[in-house]
Amino acid sequence: MTDAEAMQLALAEARRAGQAGEVPVGAVVLKDGVVIATGRNAPIAGHDPTAHAEIVALRAAAAALGNYRLDGCDLVVTLEPCAMCSGAMLHARLKRVVFGAADPKTGAAGSVLNLFAEPRLNHQTSLQAGVLAEACGDLLQEFFRTRREARRAEALAAHPLRDDALRTPDASFDSLPGTSWAARYLSDLAALAGWRLHYLDERSANPPGAGGGSTWLCLHDFPSWSYAYRDMLPVWLAAGHRVVAPDLIGFGKSDKPKKEEAHRLDWHRQVVAELVERLDLRRVVLVVPANHARWTAALLHDVPERWLGMLVVNLPAPQGAAAQAPFPDRGFRAATRALPRHLAETNAAPFVPGGWQGRRLDVTAEPDPAAAAAQALAFFS
Repeated sequence: MTDAEAMQLALAEARRAGQAGEVPVGAVVLKDGVVIATGRNAPIAGHDPTAHAEIVALRAAAAALGNYRLDGCDLVVTLEPCAMCSGAMLHARLKRVVFGAADPKTGAAGSVLNLFAEPRLNHQTSLQAGVLAEACGDLLQEFFRTRREARRAEALAAHPLRDDALRTPDASFDSLPGTSWAARYLSDLAALAGWRLHYLDERSANPPGAGGGSTWLCLHDFPSWSYAYRDMLPVWLAAGHRVVAPDLIGFGKSDKPKKEEAHRLDWHRQVVAELVERLDLRRVVLVVPANHARWTAALLHDVPERWLGMLVVNLPAPQGAAAQAPFPDRGFRAATRALPRHLAETNAAPFVPGGWQGRRLDVTAEPDPAAAAAQALAFFS
């Protein structure tokens, strides 16, 4: 049996995995050119993180031969093996491994690293890459495209789009680096009136002791969005804190009202206030750009017991594709036209000090946002 013929059998297993809701990866094991075992991805169904197609096939082959050593056997798999599967293949003493599509994120047969090329290991397995790579890759791409579309349909059903709003397609953000945090949405705050608000809400896996960590509530500049804080968030999370970063309506991944008159600073402030209540944020540091300190100060005055203070930051705005991603065309930019005018009017008006007398730190995040985040961490700790 040729490698291409064996890969067709592996692709059939991969399709069965996809039909079962698993990532479509399939594998076959051959002895003297004859298939002795097959396997397909099953970690979801089996609640088993080791149930990759290769591992399933190796177990079946070992059972068929009555030996955990698979000397003289070939394994053919549709996707480049990960480190776990590559290690298992080497332990099994396989003769050859053949794979189809490369895996640039976790591949351990040449993409991220190559365990099969490590001369210090006590067994050497030969490697053949790229057999029917296009067909294998197309199957994976179609699976993930379908899954993304299903999730988008679910999101739309949960948060219907108002007739007077636009919603930037998720695909506009897919290629941006540093956007691995989970996107969260809500539309049932009273002030939202059905607009869908996107926000990040990340919590450290290792919060500090009994008192708990702080919460950093990050409000972006106009026409920026929550992406601007991507280099500061990891610093606060690593220290055990919580970070919440909404996209104000009209920006980022939130809905975009079509009309400029929809945007008022007091309305946006009310949305943020209701978000603070909904998420029950405590020990909050309000993080804002320098020119936003005036209009956001009322948040601190209204519920002073929730706040540790204000961090005023000179933060670089997203550039290039990151700046353009939320706004596919002019129709999406009503907020970017209206709010800078309102902001200028607010900052030009006479300042009336409020009753809140908390801590404030002014920092610059250029050219090192992470260092500014660390400075703020020390100040508010």
